[in-house]
Amino acid sequence: MKEEATNKSVKSFKDLDVYQGSYDAMLIIFKEILPLLPEKERFDLYSQLSRSSKAVPRLIAEGHAKKHQKAGFQKFIDDAHAESNEIIVSIEQCRDLYNINDFLCNDLVDRYDKISRQLYNLSLAWNKFKKMNMPNNE
Repeated sequence: MKEEATNKSVKSFKDLDVYQGSYDAMLIIFKEILPLLPEKERFDLYSQLSRSSKAVPRLIAEGHAKKHQKAGFQKFIDDAHAESNEIIVSIEQCRDLYNINDFLCNDLVDRYDKISRQLYNLSLAWNKFKKMNMPNNE
């Protein structure tokens, strides 16, 4: 299903749908997934999922602050995409190793799949924008 593009202005990173979606998904992970993991995962899956889910919105925010740089924004968006993909695997591990709520985990996998696609498309759009509007920026 393809989303229709809107022409709303982006004044802040908080205006980005991908930021909003990643922040909301992070809250769900912290409230509904992490408390269900066994203590033995405290320093592995719990820690990694905690760090990765917080990293995605942070990287989007930090990248947005560097949008004036030719490669600055791109690096942070690429890193956020990698973290998002990593979260998909971690959520699947929560579901498959510890039988954590299938419906909730599948919903989160779908959310992060969408976030990953949004980040990829944002990266492509940024490359096009950069080539058209910033040819002399280093």
